[in-house]
Amino acid sequence: MPSTDRQLAAIMFTDIVGYTRMAQAKESLALELLEEHRDEVRPLFPAHGGTEVKTIGDAFLVEFKSALEAVLCAVEIQKKMAQRNSKVSPERQLQMRVGVHLGDVVHGAGDVYGDAVNVASRIEPLAEPGGVCISQQVFDNIRNKTELDIVKMGEIELKNVELPVGVYRVNMEVGGSRVQVSRAPRERLAVLPFVNISPDPNDEYFADGLTEELISKLSEIKGLKVIARTSVMNYKKKEKSVSQIGKELEAGSIIEGSVRKAGNKIRVSVQLIDSSTEEHLWASNYDKELDDIFAIQSDVAARVASSVSAGFFPVPKKPDTEDVEAYTMYIKAMQLVHAAQEFALREAVILFEKAIKRDPSFARAYAGLCLAWHRLASGGYEDFGVVESRAEPAAMKALELDPSSAEAHAAMAGVCNMLDRTEQVVAEAEQAVRINPNLADAYLQLGINHAAMGDLERSLVSLEKAHELDPLAANISEQLARTSLVAGKPDRAKAVLERMDELTPRNPRILNGFAEYYMLIQDFAKAQELLTKGFEVNAREPLLRLNQGVLYALTGRKKEAEESMKEIMADKAESVSLYGQLFISASLGDLDRAFAALMRQADLHAWP
Repeated sequence: MPSTDRQLAAIMFTDIVGYTRMAQAKESLALELLEEHRDEVRPLFPAHGGTEVKTIGDAFLVEFKSALEAVLCAVEIQKKMAQRNSKVSPERQLQMRVGVHLGDVVHGAGDVYGDAVNVASRIEPLAEPGGVCISQQVFDNIRNKTELDIVKMGEIELKNVELPVGVYRVNMEVGGSRVQVSRAPRERLAVLPFVNISPDPNDEYFADGLTEELISKLSEIKGLKVIARTSVMNYKKKEKSVSQIGKELEAGSIIEGSVRKAGNKIRVSVQLIDSSTEEHLWASNYDKELDDIFAIQSDVAARVASSVSAGFFPVPKKPDTEDVEAYTMYIKAMQLVHAAQEFALREAVILFEKAIKRDPSFARAYAGLCLAWHRLASGGYEDFGVVESRAEPAAMKALELDPSSAEAHAAMAGVCNMLDRTEQVVAEAEQAVRINPNLADAYLQLGINHAAMGDLERSLVSLEKAHELDPLAANISEQLARTSLVAGKPDRAKAVLERMDELTPRNPRILNGFAEYYMLIQDFAKAQELLTKGFEVNAREPLLRLNQGVLYALTGRKKEAEESMKEIMADKAESVSLYGQLFISASLGDLDRAFAALMRQADLHAWP
């Protein structure tokens, strides 16, 4: 196995106490309880960044990138099992042991190997029923990062392990009650949509624009992990508590505020809140001229950084426009881009172009224009030719005006992805991440590129990072789920889709992703149910139409599949037509027609 496959990881082993004896006494009940236990425990792994490697009888083998997250996951597992046991009869109760070790592992053939795996498997039996044991290496990694009470058991000789290993147990009883999983770090924060309290309801865009600008400015601060705009906008006008939002986004700090705009005057109210206690860390009001909006953003960002002890704060950059009217057009256009519907994207193009006409040196307006054309093409509203003729020149101008713009580099990475310039995708996306390590779209572009090149493991690392930064973005979650499926990790795909469906119900893209999952495991009835739900929300969603045709083909309904393909091929965008022709033809077994569509897509650099 090549040395490049070796990496540091936290490995968790779990086991059900006395399961063999239970199976011998009443096998049917034991199997039923085993499935219940798996349904209870599995969602906790991805919630803590864990990847299920495999099950071994009644045991789980799980890999984590973070030792702390592995331990927090172990504690949450035991807490959840204790809650479950309190609600069921004694014969249905289950006790678990969990062991965690940190060390080198080697990946291969869908499995992990190495001393880390061996040691974790030997530590797990040392835990008491309902308990968690960890190794010295794990303890050293987490000792200053958690409030858990951890007690040393001593240096213990483990079977087939050369040297004694320091072993610790997590004290699951502290002060007479079970320990709580540590709260999300305060440095991970979410800026909730600012509330528009202006006399004119049409100023809503300005409140949304201020939200986005503040997210962008905070994202540049080293030490902060800032939830992306796509996810926080899901909470606009939703009546949820700060603590509930913090839990759903795994954010330790929440910023909320309001904006009142009247003529050239603005009043901005901002407050920073600890999501776990709902304690107000600070609050401030700003009464300014509209021309001072950039100073307000910089001041709020600096105070947030100070309040959450983020440390380094970069020297504020000079705004890339001083034309308030051009800036106002820009933030209005950005809200339309995020709407991602054809009419909104076309209006955004017009506004970006007006902003550029007022201020030809406005770099972010060019980056926004690139993004608008990109999404018109990737959404199937324009053929892919506009990527080269419209989107790329806009991205090039943005980079010419401001080479330090993370948004411009990410926009160029998206263009290069569509034009099959694989090396340039990596260069542009990595440069965007160096400038702004919180830019989810840059990680998304890396993930798409790695997947296209067949490197699914690297793709998943990038997509998981994008998902961490923007957990409710449908396009990121959909890409992560699809790549997980292709990589042979259907449980991870299902976990991502389930969480998205719970937090953003009736999203046609997520329903489509779920349908793909069930088609893969050949539950065609469930796939049809989800496609039908998706059509109820948006009957013209291209991917829903495509997968309906594929499902017809997979279930032997050739006539309906052909009709679906004809409908898609009539689409005004050739790229959408070809995509439908490729997959439905392949599902029908018509490989000549499928390859013809594929070769034409290659000529056009066309993929959605």
